[in-house]
Amino acid sequence: MSMVRHRAASARFITATVVAAALFAAGCSGDSGKAATTTTLKPRPGVTTTTQQHAPTNLTVEVDNMKFSPADATIKVGETVTWKFSDKAPHNVQGIGDKSMVINSPITDKGEWSYTFTQPGTYRYMCTIHPDMRGTITVK
Repeated sequence: MSMVRHRAASARFITATVVAAALFAAGCSGDSGKAATTTTLKPRPGVTTTTQQHAPTNLTVEVDNMKFSPADATIKVGETVTWKFSDKAPHNVQGIGDKSMVINSPITDKGEWSYTFTQPGTYRYMCTIHPDMRGTITVK
């Protein structure tokens, strides 16, 4: 791995860790009487995402119990994968490798994040907070 890529990967990991710590601290504030709030992030240019509850999806990956389920799946070009977060711990979905870097969800423990795959290939991903959580989407 080149030094530039290593530094970029390290910077993303540090950023994800800081955000996760902030989210964890906010969740531990003891103010259980208030409803949780949701933050919607704007996608990067060229990245198709949808966070609507009723958006059509072709595959749902459950993010719960410290795993992605199903961890490996095959879909067709143009289909959408929605990762549904419902674990006690915060997680994210981060692509592994150059082609998979388009997969980059926010860190959360509740809600959904979707991505529509427009190119065939194998897309590996992981949770940057829990690196043992990994999955693969194969697009044909």
